[in-house]
Amino acid sequence: MTRLSRLLLPTERQPPADAEAVSHQLMVRAGLVRQMGAGLWSWLPAGWRAHQRVVGIIREEMERIGAQETLMPLLQPAELWRRTGRYDAIGPELFRLHDRREADMVLAMTHEEAMTHHVAQVVRSYRDLPFSLFQFQVKERDEARPRAGVLRTREFVMKDAYTFDRDEAGLQAHYETYREAYRRVYDRSGLRWYEVESDTGMMGGKRAHEYMAPCAAGEDEVVLADGGAAYAANVEVATADAPFAALPEAPGAPDPVSTPGTTTIAALAAHLDREPSALLKAFPVVVERGEGTQPETVLVLLRGDHEVVEVKLAKALGGTVRQATEDEIRDRIGPPGFLGPIGTDVPVVLDAAVDAQVRAQPSGGWVVGANETDRHLDGVVPGRDFSYEVADVRKVVAGDTVDGVPVTIEPAIEVGNIFQLMTRYSEPMGATFLDEEGKEHPIVMGCYGIGPARILAAAVEQYHDDRGIAWPKAIAPFEIEVVALGKPGGEEGAVAERLYDELRAAGFDVLLDDRPGGAGQKLTDAELLGAPLRITVGKRSLAEGRAEAQIRRGQQDVEGGLPLDGIVDAVRELWERVP
Repeated sequence: MTRLSRLLLPTERQPPADAEAVSHQLMVRAGLVRQMGAGLWSWLPAGWRAHQRVVGIIREEMERIGAQETLMPLLQPAELWRRTGRYDAIGPELFRLHDRREADMVLAMTHEEAMTHHVAQVVRSYRDLPFSLFQFQVKERDEARPRAGVLRTREFVMKDAYTFDRDEAGLQAHYETYREAYRRVYDRSGLRWYEVESDTGMMGGKRAHEYMAPCAAGEDEVVLADGGAAYAANVEVATADAPFAALPEAPGAPDPVSTPGTTTIAALAAHLDREPSALLKAFPVVVERGEGTQPETVLVLLRGDHEVVEVKLAKALGGTVRQATEDEIRDRIGPPGFLGPIGTDVPVVLDAAVDAQVRAQPSGGWVVGANETDRHLDGVVPGRDFSYEVADVRKVVAGDTVDGVPVTIEPAIEVGNIFQLMTRYSEPMGATFLDEEGKEHPIVMGCYGIGPARILAAAVEQYHDDRGIAWPKAIAPFEIEVVALGKPGGEEGAVAERLYDELRAAGFDVLLDDRPGGAGQKLTDAELLGAPLRITVGKRSLAEGRAEAQIRRGQQDVEGGLPLDGIVDAVRELWERVP
């Protein structure tokens, strides 16, 4: 039985002083969560109920596609992570520690190593494949800047799943099955969401998708054409066509121009009376491609009004990328602020947006640095005046187009991701099988993650008003709140108790506010907590044989209320209208 008089629900009038995200403010104010330390959050009873509702939806969809639930340790031997190379490749985000025997251990931020370790021990034959495993387990990640309440924490529960197949065709089939399952999870949770192409990142593998819930607090950005119907991608991997820059005709050779003190694009554009898009800015980087190779300095060129996306740049250059230091720039190219591609002996990479215009308008002249202090070159034609390689390294901006359709960019919360790992983990972990002819092959893998806490935070971000949370009914901590007004021991309380019992018996998850206190406090708390449907028993409605009712989303009062006799049937009918 759930009564507010017995429920630990410490509501607050004011949000935490450091809370910027709406979900952070309201989840604390509604008594759902409390902070223990930086990035460490405790779930209080009402918050945990909502969390477990999301878990229940995910579990149902995982079992629906035949995935088998398991549980792997959070604490793991570092040796497993060394075998995949991630112990050294991952930075300080990975918690590293020693046990009493001084053995190296880690607190897992994900479970590819653990899952693959066990599969390697038990799978022998093609007859053992395919299958899929999933778990709900705590993850640890030493975030440098935990923020936004439960959105970016150092400890969180994740549903992570893994598929194991004989070949890539099997992986693709599994992958599509998970895509459908994820769509059902987010639809059932009541979120607005997009599936977007994404970077494989530290997970590795061939292909990845992310699931994004648009909201102002989102740390990610998604690029959308036609609202996501024509195109959807994380800005880290998105590609689109940029409108061409307005360029003058190029002379027969580059023209040196004096540009004193113009070390920024803004200053240079003002000095030459040109649009920043007609200037090429230099982005010198150092690329490290692994053991046995020497670091290489590369000069990246892109339009002055565009920005580099480091994820795209690292993928294009095939290694770890860092910005060159001033000393490295002077030694290898020229004075910072006046860098250019002509006369340098380092490789030059030209952004694809510039190359597209060069091919379409080969007579257009660009402005580049001259590699001399206070000097630039005007009327430069890439290809004629310097050689280059092409790579898409820029950040897509609003107004670019995909197949002629303009794109928009929205902030969003990542609420899930899926990866085609291929043999990234099975090969180093020795997870193999024998085919029909006795030939050994590595198992082909995929992995699939969802954060229940992020789904909850995204729902709060998307569905709230100035009075509190307006939960989607599938994931609300309580479906219905019955509020008894009037004095303790009065008829209003007795009727509210009866309605509470009847609705619970009918299968609804009901919270009863049976506390002493005034209507103001009770209704304020109810609006803050955000049960999708509120039923209020007061003196006036009771005299009419009715109870007041309000759908929380949009604060929709039900005209005439609900009849006390037969209220279960009336609530069932009304419940169909509740979002």
